[in-house]
Amino acid sequence: MKVNVRGKNIEVTPALREYVEKRIGKLEKFLEGVEEAQVKLVVEKENHKVEVTIPIQGMILRGEEATGDMYASTDLVLEKLEKQIEKYKGKLGKRGRNGGDKVVKAPAGEPAEDGPKVVKTKRFAIKPMPVDEAIMQMNLLGHSFFVFSNAETEQVNVVYLRKDGNYGLIEPEFK
Repeated sequence: MKVNVRGKNIEVTPALREYVEKRIGKLEKFLEGVEEAQVKLVVEKENHKVEVTIPIQGMILRGEEATGDMYASTDLVLEKLEKQIEKYKGKLGKRGRNGGDKVVKAPAGEPAEDGPKVVKTKRFAIKPMPVDEAIMQMNLLGHSFFVFSNAETEQVNVVYLRKDGNYGLIEPEFK
């Protein structure tokens, strides 16, 4: 597995790069067919944050940890990713997908003069998947909602985590 390490507000020393590559490379024994991992090292004030993103069979495994030490953050994010892999190990190996990529754009409405503005637009490729897989992907990412293309209806849907611990599904209704 190739580990791409980059830094923001930090110079990635050879020793730090080697440590991160070695630690994140250990995940390879849990994951088959993973070609690369993206690691971003960020220093903000006193926090040393490590963000790891690993694409797995069309899904994304992601972990993020911040402490006062970059090496400790690396160790903690590794533990977090190992737990995620163990939790979804069976599901990750069984999932297969077919279908083309679709790109969803965030709407860019006209903001009011003094009102809120769109300050960030995120674009991402989505693949058709069933609702249960979208919930699993949302949990893997650690998000409270997930936008996906529903394989059954072929429409863009949103699953979200409700306050009661259950999940909600938003389906569009065109009039």
